[in-house]
Amino acid sequence: MLIRWLHIYLSMISFAIVFFFAVTGLTLNHAEKFGGQPHTTIEKGKLNTGWTNTPDTNKIAKLEIVEFLRKTNGIKAAVSDFRIDDSQLGISFKGPGYAADAFIDRSTGAYEVTKISAGFIGLINDLHKGRDTGAGWSVFIDVSAILLTLVSLSGILLLLYIKRKRASGLIVAALGLLLSYLVYIIWIK
Repeated sequence: MLIRWLHIYLSMISFAIVFFFAVTGLTLNHAEKFGGQPHTTIEKGKLNTGWTNTPDTNKIAKLEIVEFLRKTNGIKAAVSDFRIDDSQLGISFKGPGYAADAFIDRSTGAYEVTKISAGFIGLINDLHKGRDTGAGWSVFIDVSAILLTLVSLSGILLLLYIKRKRASGLIVAALGLLLSYLVYIIWIK
């Protein structure tokens, strides 16, 4: 039977996905028990003033500055913002469970980088939420949602084929739906 085959193999393909989102659902809901404190480091340095100290802000060497900061300070995330003021540059790097902010004095090239790492739990929590993960992970979340929808629908269709379990299975599914609605009405609304 095609539905049984579909349900079994979709379930096995998505097992790791279900497990990941179940575990990270707990770590998100009880962050105080799992999270710990983010680790912050501050690093200072100086870069080439030829990259920063130019009246024409279009000639600021953005790529060179970003790559210098990555190499020198071990920054491992994508640039999320690059701000240019009269006297200062501000660059933000964001990734799952990680952030770094650099502030550079345009006239002297002196800079300070503040890096914040939320550790493994922060990383998986941000992956769960899709925060600062990029387009590839967004596609992965969409594919995961489609897979889980197909697993759920194939499970219901499979239940409909089993005559002796059909009524009790549908009753239990309806009770689960009703219970979810009651939790919402009683504790949320």
